[in-house]
Amino acid sequence: METLGYLIDGFGVALAPHNLMFALIGAFLGTLIGALPGLGPANGVAILIPLAFTLGLPPETALIMLTSVYAGAMYGGRISSILLNIPGDEPAMMTCLDGYPMAQKGKAAEALAISAIASFMGSLIATIGLILLAPLLAKFALTFGPAEYFALFVLAFATLGGITGKNPVKTILAAAIGLMIATVGIDSTGTQRYTFGVLELYEGVDFIIAIVGLFAISELLFFIESRAGGGKGPMKVNKLSLSWKEIGSIFPTTLRGGVLGFISGVLPGAGASLGSFISYTLEKKILGSKGRFGEGDPRGVAAPEAGNNGASSGALVPMLTLGVPGSGTTAVLLALLISMNITPGPMMFTQNADIVWGVIAALLVGNFLLLLLNIPLVGIFVKLLSVPPKYLLPIVTMVAFVGIYSISNSAFDLYFMVAFGVAGYILRKLEIPLVPIILGLLLGPEMEKNLGHALTLSNGDWSVLWSSGLSITLWALAIIGLVLPVVVGPILRRRMRAAQDNVE
Repeated sequence: METLGYLIDGFGVALAPHNLMFALIGAFLGTLIGALPGLGPANGVAILIPLAFTLGLPPETALIMLTSVYAGAMYGGRISSILLNIPGDEPAMMTCLDGYPMAQKGKAAEALAISAIASFMGSLIATIGLILLAPLLAKFALTFGPAEYFALFVLAFATLGGITGKNPVKTILAAAIGLMIATVGIDSTGTQRYTFGVLELYEGVDFIIAIVGLFAISELLFFIESRAGGGKGPMKVNKLSLSWKEIGSIFPTTLRGGVLGFISGVLPGAGASLGSFISYTLEKKILGSKGRFGEGDPRGVAAPEAGNNGASSGALVPMLTLGVPGSGTTAVLLALLISMNITPGPMMFTQNADIVWGVIAALLVGNFLLLLLNIPLVGIFVKLLSVPPKYLLPIVTMVAFVGIYSISNSAFDLYFMVAFGVAGYILRKLEIPLVPIILGLLLGPEMEKNLGHALTLSNGDWSVLWSSGLSITLWALAIIGLVLPVVVGPILRRRMRAAQDNVE
């Protein structure tokens, strides 16, 4: 009953006219961003974070808008997958397998509608799971001490690459870079570290500047390098003719996919890519010869879409309850919260209950908004795919520069953002992931603080870090999370590529 009361209060926040308006704007912009191949939800949220500061939005409104962008980008990723056979991001790869064949058969509108319905169901199931699980996990997290929190941060880094990550060694290297950047500034004892006499570095590196530089500016450089020409025209979308019988046939698929996706999102290191893959694979095994997977089976579109959207909402559970992001996009959202002096974690459910439950309620509202947007307005989103990037780049650049300058009114921050952008471009060329850098920058100070507290309480005895059953469990999970990608990752990626090659 207590949870129901909080949720009702949350709807009061989410349904406030200005919050509802920004949820609608976020859902629309997110779908546009998701439709652009290669951008993805993490880049989309990073690009629009400065807009939240430029508009001076309160924390709950900013978070509602950006979580709507997140959900919208997960919806939008399937548009280019179905029409161009180009995944908007990695989780949308499995949608290509049956979505593109449906489009080739003249059923592009049906494929887009089915993916929208499946995305809605997956997100709805996961949001209900979030409502039920998050308060319980938050209460459990209150039992954590400094040693347990330190082990939890180690677990976050160990599982960061996920079993779909390409190179665990490069992931660890990226996390180390992020932790190194986190040490810049004046520490708790008043000692300067790596400031080199630059006054602007005394307070450390602003992670909003780092995020916008690493994600948005580096993406702009990639656009300039590889997409300077005109866009590829999308396939023509036919008139929608989807019956209730066809919608009913995908209902069991979306239920299974949503549950599997939610579990993948909550589990450290799993994420939306795994959610879409296992949902598609399970559905293929359940239906067997009854399905026409790879030939344009509607259930082959519904399963991965329900899975990856379920995982995106599930990834919010560890971020809100433990302060540890469950995906790259939630790492960016975590940065937004910290920059607004809000500490995610178990205490957030009591100290900032209006924000937490407002966002959860906004997810429910946003899912209905996205369903209403995606089916009738799909033609607008499709036309965006044919817009040359040379018209989009100036807009994105303007939002990034104006937003960052509005935060501090400092030209140094603009130069710093560009420097991070160039660094991000180089790192991506070397196939070093950017999300671990951001996570290291975000969690580094808290990780250092908890390590210091644990050692102070134990008079310098390092064994305190693994002295409790909970901390030992977290360390064991961290080791498993570090080893599992090396063993299972190549097999899973090989199967995903093989499934796509068989269709092509």
